[in-house]
Amino acid sequence: MLRLTDLKLPLEHSDDALRAAILLRLGVREHELVSYSVYKRSYDARKRGHIVLIYSLDVSLTQEAAVLDRLADDPHVGHAPDTTYQFVTPAPQGDFLRPVVIGFGPCGLFVALILAQMGFRPIVLERGKAVRERTKDTWGLWRKRELHPESNVQFGEGGAGTFSDGKLYSQIRDPLHHGRKVLTEFVKAGAPDEILYVSKPHIGTFKLVTMIEKMRENIIALGGEIRFSARVADLHIENGQVRGVTLADGEQIRSDHVVLAVGHSARDTFQMIHDRGVYVEAKPFSIGFRAEHPQSLIDSCRFGPQAGHPILGAADYKLVHHAKNGRSVYSFCMCPGGTVVAATSEEGRVVTNGMSQYSRNERNANSAIVVGISPEDYPGSPLAGIDFQRALESQAFVLGGSNYNAPGQLIGDFIAKRPSREFGSVQPSYKPGVTLGELDASLPAYAIDAIREALPAFNKQIRGYAMQDAVLTGVETRTSSPIRIKRGDDFQSINTKGLYPAGEGAGYAGGILSAGVDGIKVAEAVARSLVA
Repeated sequence: MLRLTDLKLPLEHSDDALRAAILLRLGVREHELVSYSVYKRSYDARKRGHIVLIYSLDVSLTQEAAVLDRLADDPHVGHAPDTTYQFVTPAPQGDFLRPVVIGFGPCGLFVALILAQMGFRPIVLERGKAVRERTKDTWGLWRKRELHPESNVQFGEGGAGTFSDGKLYSQIRDPLHHGRKVLTEFVKAGAPDEILYVSKPHIGTFKLVTMIEKMRENIIALGGEIRFSARVADLHIENGQVRGVTLADGEQIRSDHVVLAVGHSARDTFQMIHDRGVYVEAKPFSIGFRAEHPQSLIDSCRFGPQAGHPILGAADYKLVHHAKNGRSVYSFCMCPGGTVVAATSEEGRVVTNGMSQYSRNERNANSAIVVGISPEDYPGSPLAGIDFQRALESQAFVLGGSNYNAPGQLIGDFIAKRPSREFGSVQPSYKPGVTLGELDASLPAYAIDAIREALPAFNKQIRGYAMQDAVLTGVETRTSSPIRIKRGDDFQSINTKGLYPAGEGAGYAGGILSAGVDGIKVAEAVARSLVA
């Protein structure tokens, strides 16, 4: 099988045109082409009105060796790599202490799935509820202002990624093609086949719910055990070695291999492991607002007259600005055709996030516009970033009216330093509601100054981005974990053997795909240790 890359065709083309382009590009005749499949499809929209599709294809020929020899100097033709996943080891025969996985978000899900597929029968402990019950609780905050601290956007089956855009792409290095394993398992669970080849695959919340349920059933069928409403209250450590956990109800579970895949908002768990002496360090993260614009504006600016084409879908964007005060401002977790959602997990606090369904057909586009900060901005203990987040979230709660409304301001008013009194053409999507006013008190002055400078700069890249009626909603504080639970090359904590920090909460992932990939790597490390 050959891999042919960088094959460009017009946005509108027939299947026959793709086949003809392969024949022309490889210099072969019709009868020599056995088959082909699309490995990746992206687009180049730098020239509005002249958008082209870019293909990477896996091609089978009758005379592959001859073609490879003839095109040896062509960087876009070569052997197709084997992306089939290979398990590192089967589980040992007989009795063994089963591994424990704390957390059932994207990372914990793949730790558990891979361990189950190898026969290790993992025990999964998830503090939240099963995904459908959790969905009802989450809607309770959005519709009734009722927060369930153990079942919400952050906690429960599927993790924070369930209530998101469902993005399945990442910039991580992946030489072993673990990302392909993640996508393949999602397709087996009901995701559309296109996530295997489109350049920026996504799924959306409603599809993720049913997929996660199917994957859970698979883990159980393979001997795994999944417990919901099972919050881990304590970690047993003897002479630097994990020996098990204690649940909030007092139950103790013995294990020498414990995976910590708790996500970026398990603040009480971070406190507990810090108190137990596990090495934790502060790390950079970002803070800011959600910005909402008409999706039609983004589509028009990105795609021009070809906006609305079904292959292109709703347009996204990626923006960055380096402010005069030395801060970097950038767009994060952009959700085309989506909504801004209430994402707090603690009472008396307001947190925003973005979410899209698979169709991405809501009226507004939204993205976090955030400022990078570092531990120097919140000096103190390794957990000082959590206190910093909490202070901003509590202030946002007060500014919003102390009823889980979020504080907001029109972009034009924010730039002009005047309070907003009423909404214009852009109606905010955040539920339960947005209270207009001034956002200057919601973030540190350096962040406000940097964002205020960045928005007009972004307007030069996307005309209309600084429009008067676009809405800023605060605050976005949980862009990533404020800590890193440092681990060694064996994926174990550097000072606590048998503890495997994993995923976004431990500081080793950012998004569904990278969290799933990290879960696979950690599962392999656990498996190797168990059979050693």
